[in-house]
Order: sequence, then C-alpha cells, then structure tokens
Amino acid sequence: MIYLSELLIQNPGLESFDDLVHVIGEQAKKGEIHLKIDIKPNYPDTPANWEDRVEGAFAGVYSVLGTTHGCTEED
Repeated sequence: MIYLSELLIQNPGLESFDDLVHVIGEQAKKGEIHLKIDIKPNYPDTPANWEDRVEGAFAGVYSVLGTTHGCTEED
C-alpha cells in the first residue's frame, strides 16, 4: 500500500495536480495495488473532484488530462 502523502513527500518537485496524477498512474503501472488517500494535495489547480481524479488515475480510468478512456489488458 502506498499513501498519497508518501507520494507527495517522495516527489517534492511536482508543481501541479496534473503532475501528481501522472505520478499516481506511474505507481499503479509499477504494481502498487492499494492507494490510501490520507491528505488533500495542496496545488492551486487541485479540482473539486480531486479524490475521484486520484482514484481514477490509480485505477487507470483517467488520463493525465482527466478524460476517460477504455482500459485494456495491455494498459
């Protein structure tokens, strides 16, 4: 399990919510299977639906831009 707060600490150079969403997606691709949302990201561009976007990025439902796409076994 990885905590959202850990990702933020491990990646201090992230400048935007979209950067964070990208890192979350990369962690999921590396094999992380659980993400604990324990803190709200404090970026100026953090959207109102940030929790959904974080969960979606981890599950592979949203792209970095936040648009939905179909997932396949190859993703």
